[in-house]
Parts: sequence; structure tokens; C-alpha cells
Amino acid sequence: MASTSASSIQRSFKYDVFLSFRGEDTRKNFVDHLYHALVNKGIITYKDDEKIEKGERIGDQLIDSIEDSRFYIIVFSRNYAASSWCLDELVKIMECQKMTEHTAYPIFYDVEPTEVRKQSGSVGEAFEQVTRKRKRTLEDVNLEKKDEIGGWRNALTEAASLAGMELKNTFNGHEAKFIQQIVQVVSLKLHLINLSIDRKLVGMETQSFVEDVREVSKGSLSGLKDLQKQILSSVLNDQTIVVAGVSDGKSLMKKMMPHRKILVVLDDVDDIDQLEALAGEPTWFKPGSRIIITTRDEQVLVAQRVNAIHDVNLLSDEEAICLFSRYAFGMEIPDQRYEELLRKVVHYAAGLPLTIKVLGSHLCGRTKHEWVDTIERLKTIPLEKTLKRLELSYNSLENDEKEIFLDVVCMLKGEKKDDSIRILESCGFNVHIGLRVLEQKSLITISDRYGCVSMTI
Repeated sequence: MASTSASSIQRSFKYDVFLSFRGEDTRKNFVDHLYHALVNKGIITYKDDEKIEKGERIGDQLIDSIEDSRFYIIVFSRNYAASSWCLDELVKIMECQKMTEHTAYPIFYDVEPTEVRKQSGSVGEAFEQVTRKRKRTLEDVNLEKKDEIGGWRNALTEAASLAGMELKNTFNGHEAKFIQQIVQVVSLKLHLINLSIDRKLVGMETQSFVEDVREVSKGSLSGLKDLQKQILSSVLNDQTIVVAGVSDGKSLMKKMMPHRKILVVLDDVDDIDQLEALAGEPTWFKPGSRIIITTRDEQVLVAQRVNAIHDVNLLSDEEAICLFSRYAFGMEIPDQRYEELLRKVVHYAAGLPLTIKVLGSHLCGRTKHEWVDTIERLKTIPLEKTLKRLELSYNSLENDEKEIFLDVVCMLKGEKKDDSIRILESCGFNVHIGLRVLEQKSLITISDRYGCVSMTI
């Protein structure tokens, strides 16, 4: 049986992004442009000269702001390491970076990662300058100050070892495109985080996220009963609840759920019986509750009279590149050496997150020659994991619907809808309902613009 779990409440942050930079190097140029690009994208960004209020202790406010930011963009420039302020800031950032909810992104503006990591070159000169200055302020170099300088060194080394971006090796050093890429990476990351629990769903007393409804409910005789127990246990915070059977589970949910405003997410539903068992009627839940259902079969939602049905948008090319890069390279920032091949992979995936993740994992650590071979192979043989997902929807079809699907795959992919209908009707199929079922089960798509029939993977 697949595992299921209740969702946890995400911590909310005051700022999406904290910018760490050396003012004399980048405040009026690169950082200024980056800051406004982030803000224009709706990303709440902390930049010291924009946020510090007169009369406040700068040190305390900076510490609070760092702790209350989800992401850190550290702009390493030639004189960054010459500032004890920047270095103290960096030490605090790296402390927070080790916590699961914080992420730091180093940006190497006019220095190389190895210079920051090893404190060599212009970074080494700047660091030597600040350490000499610090030592001159002391009568002797005591253990505490040795530890402080050592902390600076460690923070520089750790930060430079994180996955980041180097201006001179990205878009041939074009700052505008470089900034656009940074904003896209942060925006996508925030979007993925916010998908778990929308910040606007305030007032919910509890939540339950039920994964793999299709697989769990059909995996054993007690599948639906187990899912009912999971929802009741997580919503009521009571692991001792006993559900004797599906009918008993329905009775318990009708009786015990209406008193709490809740958020329930039912993932991968494919049968109306599942909805009737897990979210049978609106009266089961307190007014203001939200039930979110994901499915590959739109008819399940129509038959249950779900109030609002939305198609999930495919990923844009930029979002697809970031998602693919996370699985292929271990970071959202693509490896520029693979740019041409990466575009071909993204084109093949056509914005589908599952295909993008499967391909990213498959190509991780492989050579360019292996990438080329894989791309060529995909033209005729899809990856096994995507075929398995396709098989689940295919097996649920009636025999004539299966035949229509196979004809679309083998002969009609890319053909106009009217031409496809005419050809299929000549074979004796009930085409209109057949194509609609295939579309509702997300096996095919019919474009609004050109009216062409295509597969979803």
C-alpha cells in the first residue's frame, strides 16, 4: 500500500528574499536592478537601505530580518570580504541556511567561486584587509577574535560551495538576462512552496493531504476504509479512531467533521466511489472548508457536481528548465554547457511535470553523448515510468475507447479534429463521446487554437 500523510503547516516569513551585498560595489547598479526586478515580480525583498528605520539598532534589525527571510541572495563582489558587516551578516545567513526552511543562493558578480571558497585573488586581498584592521583594534589577538575570523572563513567557504550562479559564465555576462534568470529561479521556488498550503487559506483549523487515492483504494480491500480513517485521525487529531467499514466511515465523517473548518486535498482520484466515500456531501464539512481534488478524469468531478473545475496549466519553458535542472543538476540553475540539449528535452516534455522529473532523474550524472542517445531514443520509445502512468488511464477505458486511442497514437496525432472525426467515424466508432472521454482522462489534448489532436506525453 502506498504511504499517505497529513500535511504540515508551513512557517510564514516576513520576507521572501534577503539581499546581502557590499554597497560600494553593487548598491547603485546590479543590486538596485535585481531588487526592483524581484519586487516587480511580487517577491517581498529586504534590502538594507530600503528597510532600515532611523533610530533602530542596525545589528538587531538585520539579525531579525535574516531570520525572517526564506531565501538569501548573496552577491559576492571584489570588496564583499573587506566588510566586517557583510561577513557578520554572512555568518548569520549560513547559520540559518542549515535550517530546512531557509535557502541561500550565492551570486558571483565580478569574482570567481574559487576565490571566495579559498579566499584567494581579489577576495583574499579584501579579506586580509579586514582581518588586519580587526586585529589592530585589539591589544592582542585573543581566542574570541580568532574564532570570529575563523567563522568568517568558514562562512565564505561554505557559501561558495553552494549551488549558485556566476555572471561571466551565464548569458555571456549580460546582466539583464542574468537578473531575469535569478528572478525566475526564486519565483518558481516560491511557487512550488506555496502550492502545499496556500497562504490565503486562513482560518483553517486543520488540514489533511491524502496522496495516491487511486492506488491506495484499489490496492487492498480495506483501501477506502484506511483513507477514511486517515482523514478522521488527522482532522480530529485522534489516532485511536476505528473505522469498521466504508459505510461506517461515511457515518463517522458526517457526524464528526461538520464542526471544524478544514482543508482536505484528495490526490489522484479516478472513481466517483472514492469521492462518495471521502467527501460525499458538502454538509459533511463546516461552511468555509475547502476540498481540493486532483484527477486525470474530469468526468469524475462532473458526476460529483464539483463547484469549480480548473485545468492544471502546463509549465512554461522557464519553469520546466528550472524543475528539470533540479533533478538533472541538483539545482534550479541550468548548466550552460548543456543548454542546447536541455532545450530539446524540455521541448519533448511539453510542460508536463512528471515527464520532466523522470527525464531529469534519468539524465543526472550522464555525459553529453548519453544525453544525445536518450533524446534520440525518446523519439520512438518513451521512458518506462511515464508509460506506467499512461497505462493506468488506458486500462480504465472501454474497448472501443482503447481502439480510438490507439488509432490517434498511431495515425492521427497532429491531425485536425474534424479530419480525425471523419476518419474514425468511417471505421464505425462513436467518435464524439470517445474523444471527449480520452480528453477528460488526460490521454489526449485538442488545441483551442488549431483544433489538432495530440497526446499528453
